[in-house]
Amino acid sequence: IKEMPTTLGSVLFKDYRPDRDCFVGAKLRKAGAIFLGKATLGELGAGDTHGSLFGSTRNPYDLQRTVGGSSGGSAASVSANFAMLALGQEGFASIRRPSIWNGIAGMRPSIGLVSRTGVYGGWPAMNGSLGPMARTVADLAKLLDAMVGYDPDDPSTAHGVGHIPASYEARLDANSLKGVRLGILRESMGFNAEPDSDDFAKVTAVFDRAVADLRDAGAEIIDPIVIPDLKALLAQRSFSAAEGDESFERYFAGGANPPFASRAAAMASPAFEGLRQPTRDRWLRRGSEERYLASLKARDTLMTNMLKVMADHGLDAIVHKAVEHQPTLIADGIDPPYVDQKGEPHINTVLA
Repeated sequence: IKEMPTTLGSVLFKDYRPDRDCFVGAKLRKAGAIFLGKATLGELGAGDTHGSLFGSTRNPYDLQRTVGGSSGGSAASVSANFAMLALGQEGFASIRRPSIWNGIAGMRPSIGLVSRTGVYGGWPAMNGSLGPMARTVADLAKLLDAMVGYDPDDPSTAHGVGHIPASYEARLDANSLKGVRLGILRESMGFNAEPDSDDFAKVTAVFDRAVADLRDAGAEIIDPIVIPDLKALLAQRSFSAAEGDESFERYFAGGANPPFASRAAAMASPAFEGLRQPTRDRWLRRGSEERYLASLKARDTLMTNMLKVMADHGLDAIVHKAVEHQPTLIADGIDPPYVDQKGEPHINTVLA
């Protein structure tokens, strides 16, 4: 949103104020939305909401624990009743995990439904989606209705043409689960998850109650289902350094006073040394294009494996945990070994 500080939670961008709205911001403004402010995030979109500029965002339900991330500030602002609605961006599980950890509703729209023009981590990177966060599913649907649509400046939105209903809100129906076949995916696939821990068992107990609620709402439950080679294929996930560089440059292109012209220029800045160590390490890693190609092949295989399971069981959807552990203690996240994103499933963002 123009004229508001847009810091990415980092000292690198502490003075940056864009001079134009992003595509979705302009749509929401036209729809009548009132922007109260911007929330912080995991520094430069990197994991739980700790950053060199604002420190750590605390979970409204337990001030000693993280809100998750990277869209943790958005989740906390809704959870603490500072706002009715918020926007987040998901590149790993960065909307769903902070939403569930802060007791709100959040979703990652499929690639192509919502434009990322003017949003950090946008085109040509494909894994990040801008998505709605709210206290209720009804409010979530209303917000999504005002966000979706084709944008010629974000070519990925061509995937959404013909797949957007007249209204998501109008399709909400308390009886919509009757007769729907849901497959329950129980295999642990969360990032650095510990399936044998008491903490994992607590989340499983909550998940089991949710599955029972789905059954009581009329859904047919197929429990469990198994996606072949799930974890082995997820483990091949990688990113394109070239796409990341181009995405960074597109984000600042056209603005009046961009702080840096490229990621290389940002890393050469003296302020770069002020970033959190995990963020610096993440930026300095440059994955190979060969490994990225292998990850694309793995993604295609995983998609086929998943669709076959759905076809074999006649499934309408697959249900899995939004996260496999309780919120991490802030003390464990700000010092080595920097516990971060623990128990975070990311199958959604692999399957762009």
